[in-house]
Amino acid sequence: MDISSILGLILGITFMFWGIYESGDLSAYWNITSIIITLGGTIASTLTSFPMKDIGNVLKVAKNAFVHTEISLDKVITDIITLANLARKEGLLSLEEYADNLGDDFLIKGIMLIVDGTEPELVRNIMETELLYLEERHAKGQKLFETAAKFAPAFGMIGTLIGLINMLRTVDDPSTIGPNMSVALVTTFYGVVLANVIFMPLAKKLKSRNDEEILAKELIVEGLLSIQAGENPRIIEEKLKTFIPPSMRKNYREQAEREGI
Repeated sequence: MDISSILGLILGITFMFWGIYESGDLSAYWNITSIIITLGGTIASTLTSFPMKDIGNVLKVAKNAFVHTEISLDKVITDIITLANLARKEGLLSLEEYADNLGDDFLIKGIMLIVDGTEPELVRNIMETELLYLEERHAKGQKLFETAAKFAPAFGMIGTLIGLINMLRTVDDPSTIGPNMSVALVTTFYGVVLANVIFMPLAKKLKSRNDEEILAKELIVEGLLSIQAGENPRIIEEKLKTFIPPSMRKNYREQAEREGI
């Protein structure tokens, strides 16, 4: 469970309602017509923007904003150094047996390609192609929320126009001006809140998750190709360290040795 996503949404909504409560009446911001126009319209247009066959897959990717297993770059680098030490001592074929202990399908696939004697350039092409399509799948989840964030203020404005049109039609009746004006303004409020408190932050979170996963897999690609090239584990470690900030860097060879290789 991603605590920051849930906590951020709760805090954003809580602070907003606290501000309303301190400065006015919460009931003034509740209008079922405004909710139907803004939320209903946003959902409808967002669904229209995506093929129905993709909606299920998009929602599966989108759930990563709330449910996500943290990727440890430390573990990725340590696994690569462990594999490098093993290959140096016992040869590339020994990696196949060790691969059974790994939980990363992408890493296992790369190991199997190397063990099968695949040319380095072909290994890179295969793994980078998989990365490309992985990023495209993730982008669909991001685009779902980005699209909703664009439509929400637009439907808020539509609600505003509806309220103003109704108000102008009955301007000779003072009792209708207040309710119609309320729909006009509250609908705009809903649109802005949906876009900036919910949809856009979730799109940013999915982008962050995507970047994190792509970085980890790029580490794997470079590490495995270095192992296939027969590079010294010390050199491989220094190469992989360049992918992460200096403050996060450790002595991964010592860590790998403590784990048994």
